[in-house]
Amino acid sequence: MHSLSKIFAHRGSSKYFPENTLLAFEAAYREKADGIELDVQMTKDGVLVVIHDETLDRTTNAKGYVKDYMYRELRFVDASYKFPQYFGMCPIPTLEEVLNWAQPKENFYVNIELKNNVIPYDNLEAKTIELIKRFCLEDRVVISSFNHYSLAHIKTITDEIETAILYSECLYKPWTYAKKLGASSIHPQYKSLLIEPIIQMAQTEHISVRAYTVNKASVMKKFFQQEIAAIITDIPKKAREIKNEILQKK
Repeated sequence: MHSLSKIFAHRGSSKYFPENTLLAFEAAYREKADGIELDVQMTKDGVLVVIHDETLDRTTNAKGYVKDYMYRELRFVDASYKFPQYFGMCPIPTLEEVLNWAQPKENFYVNIELKNNVIPYDNLEAKTIELIKRFCLEDRVVISSFNHYSLAHIKTITDEIETAILYSECLYKPWTYAKKLGASSIHPQYKSLLIEPIIQMAQTEHISVRAYTVNKASVMKKFFQQEIAAIITDIPKKAREIKNEILQKK
């Protein structure tokens, strides 16, 4: 196994902490994840906020679409949802707050997923890139999306930030498709898509493979042994333990 195979914490350490909150990101960092994966939506007044769903219903104590709220209103929303007995009030963070938190953490990566495959937020790409550059994180960020038009648009703005195609259905020669979009990595849903020949061809073509969402120990071990670039997991602590066990046997 390549010692640099990375562990990205999916929405932070989200099995045991409220997803996409600074609590979950800090937990992932403590658990020695190599980076975090997060999701970005936009408020009515154009602020980039870190939340997975287009609506607040599942993960907060409020209801309705993120796009219909002003940022000052979202500051009073509690994102601790199923963990309130443990953590109390957890605000929805802005992307700016998360990048400010990540910036001093040397060699710590941030995978930003643009959630614009349902709602076409105006200037989401440009606003995201501006924040990344403000914190000088171009070499520690990868932008992913299920909206591949958005990924192509990013490359018209900058070629300094890595992009990754997200997909959950069978894709023919994904390494070729990624290159056509200017992307240098693929982020497939792992269950049915990451057969070994696809991994090997992507690696041969210098396309990084990061699989989501990998929580089973046996699958983690398999992907580490296949030397994929990273796994994206809800349980970074478990992934770190398995990776360390494999390294110790080398």
